[in-house]
Amino acid sequence: MIAKEEAEKMLVDAEALLIGHFILTSGKHSDRYMQCAKLLQYPQKAEIIAKELAGDFRADGAQAVIGPALGGVIIAYELARQLNVKNMFAERENGKMTLRRGFELEKGMNVIVAEDVITTGGSVKEVMDLVRATGANVAGVCAIVDRSMGKVDFGVKTRAVYTAEINAWDAEDCPLCARGGAAAIKPGSRGLERL
Repeated sequence: MIAKEEAEKMLVDAEALLIGHFILTSGKHSDRYMQCAKLLQYPQKAEIIAKELAGDFRADGAQAVIGPALGGVIIAYELARQLNVKNMFAERENGKMTLRRGFELEKGMNVIVAEDVITTGGSVKEVMDLVRATGANVAGVCAIVDRSMGKVDFGVKTRAVYTAEINAWDAEDCPLCARGGAAAIKPGSRGLERL
């Protein structure tokens, strides 16, 4: 089993967990920023994480793993490889999670939903609804990181390799801004942007 300290070191070493002063997508400020894609760019690290998660689900009779695009695509694939089951992903079409590209789930099939980071659980819940709408069963939920500290209840077995509560404040209440330290940085898909 990967200890929390070991998981955190993997995330920090891959620059998937940044520590500093950040503006999140929500507009809130935080002292930490997660970008699991940075970890998943190393296949051997993705394999280590997926093996850990697979150990938690191996006995649950999963027949498929599905992840929401884009964050859950790689970890869902690697978890499916570890479990030797079918893999697919859900993607948004007209604002709703759907199965496209010929992906199909069979009625009664046991499916694990995999995500990179759980914050509010919104994308995972949408994929769970999609799985259930096909008549398949949600056998569990897993993630690389659970930022909610387990507060999001999916009603099924849920596992994460790294669990941490990441502070987030409204800009006017940000203690980092109040201290007058380093300017906030807005990380994201287009790189770091100083504001």
